[in-house]
Amino acid sequence: MKKLFNSLFILSVISLSFSCDTRTEAEKIVGQSIVAHGGEKYWQAQISFDFRDIHYDIFKSPNRYEYSREFVDSTGQVKDVLNNEGFTRTVNGVEIDTLSEERIGAFSRSVNSVAYFAYLPYGLNDPAAIKSYEGITEINGERYHEIKVTFKEEGGGEDFDDIFLYWIGVEDYYVDYLAYSYHTDGGGVRFRAVKDVRTINGIRFQNYLNYKPESKDTPVDKMRELYISGELELLSEINLENIEVQ
Repeated sequence: MKKLFNSLFILSVISLSFSCDTRTEAEKIVGQSIVAHGGEKYWQAQISFDFRDIHYDIFKSPNRYEYSREFVDSTGQVKDVLNNEGFTRTVNGVEIDTLSEERIGAFSRSVNSVAYFAYLPYGLNDPAAIKSYEGITEINGERYHEIKVTFKEEGGGEDFDDIFLYWIGVEDYYVDYLAYSYHTDGGGVRFRAVKDVRTINGIRFQNYLNYKPESKDTPVDKMRELYISGELELLSEINLENIEVQ
C-alpha cells in the first residue's frame, strides 16, 4: 500500500508540474534554445570580446546588466557604459556631460545592439519580448522552428517596433538563422546565417554572414525565401574575436 501511495504521489507531482507550465510553445522552444547555447552559465558570466576594432565587456543577469565598449578615436581613449542607470561616455578618463539626447540614444543603441546579438538567444526571454510560434519550416534541407519576436513599447527600448524572426533547429535547438527589420538610420532588413561556432566555458558563440535584399522595404517574412533562392547580397561578416568568459 505504501509503494502504491508513493507511486501515486510521484505521478501527481509530475502531472502538477506539467499542468503548471503555462508557457506558450514559442516560450518553451526559446527556453530549450537558451539551454542549448549555455543555459545557467549566462546568468553571472562576464564576457569580453573584440568586434570591428572595438573592445566590449558584457554582463547580463536576470535583474541587472552592464555593457561597455572601449576604443581610440581622434578625441582620445573613449569608454562607453550602458547599464540599468543609463549611459555614460568618458574620454581619457573624464566623463562627457554635454552629450545631446540624440547622441546618447545613438550610442546606447549601438552598444545594446552588439550585446544583444552576442548574447543570443539569451535575451529573447526579456520581459519586453513578445514571442509567437510560426511553425516548422526548412532551410537547406534542415527543419527549423520559426519564432517571431516583437517588443512591448514599455521596456522595449527605442527600437521596440523592430521585428525579428529566428530559425531554431528542431533537433539541436541552435539558432542557425535569423532575420530582422529595423527603423533607425533609414531602416532596412537583414538576414544572418551562422558562419562558424565556438564554445567557451560552456557558452556557444556564433559568427554570422550578414545579408541584405535589393530593396530595404522587403518584408522580413520574405527573407528566408530570398536566401534560399540566392537573391540576397552578402553585406558583411559578424565576427567576434578574442572572446573570454569569466
